[in-house]
Amino acid sequence: MNPNSVMQTSLNIPGVTLFKRGKVRDVYDLGEHLLIVSTDRLSAFDVIMKEPIPEKGKILTTISSFWFQKLKDVVPNHFVSTDFLSHYPQLETEKEQLQGRSMIVKKAKLIPYECIVRGYLLGSAYRDYQKTGTIAGYPLPKGLHKGSRLETPMFTPSTKAEEGHDENISFDSMKDSVGDIANTLHKYSLEVFQKASEYALSKGIIIADTKIEFGFVDDQIIIIDELFTPDSSRFILKEDYDQGFIDKSMDKEYIRSYLASLEWDQKPPPPSIPSDVIAKTRQRYNDITNLLLP
Repeated sequence: MNPNSVMQTSLNIPGVTLFKRGKVRDVYDLGEHLLIVSTDRLSAFDVIMKEPIPEKGKILTTISSFWFQKLKDVVPNHFVSTDFLSHYPQLETEKEQLQGRSMIVKKAKLIPYECIVRGYLLGSAYRDYQKTGTIAGYPLPKGLHKGSRLETPMFTPSTKAEEGHDENISFDSMKDSVGDIANTLHKYSLEVFQKASEYALSKGIIIADTKIEFGFVDDQIIIIDELFTPDSSRFILKEDYDQGFIDKSMDKEYIRSYLASLEWDQKPPPPSIPSDVIAKTRQRYNDITNLLLP
């Protein structure tokens, strides 16, 4: 394993306990705040791969913290700081494993839905359109093709499963479950997608789609988890899209496409990933970071 890789963290500090270990992130309870540590674990089709993508966690942290600060006036979020030592000096003993991959965030109560926004007809949305002519129950014009730009971005939520696969649902189903909260999630998701898309396009990048998660701090709905990273979004270079290269994505889709080409049932245990696929995935993550950030 690459010596720069961190697959799992363990903090041996009195009063700091593991709050949750997700597919990619280890979350610790700091009392007033949470500490989110992004590891180099890679999850695809809701299965954690055996091999890491070296320093992926640092890239996710860098990009998320950039977007949280840039978009905080559009939609509030949970970001506090990446300077964990200024806020919690006792973390000094764990500096080596935390540096560059950690964020201090507000504690929030999770709203258990993934708020997906699609600007282009790709992935599962395209497959649904092929079968039914709709996305999330909403009809689309006939004659669209893979990679078509949607006239207006679409909000297509899914349930957020603790185990197994998430389930795509209609906005009406979401509203039946959570009431008027759904309207706020819809509004916030589209607003932040629009602002992020405008900025990314100025850097030559198309954000084809993304997933956003929300939670409550007291009675306020805020964005949590990550934001517009290569793990949560589909990025395409505008120059590639203009030439018709819609499958040349700069994100996790590259490795999903590789896995989909194998005879694998998308259940544990995962197949081994060749070193060249890992290297090309890492390069895509690095390239999108260099293009996006000032």
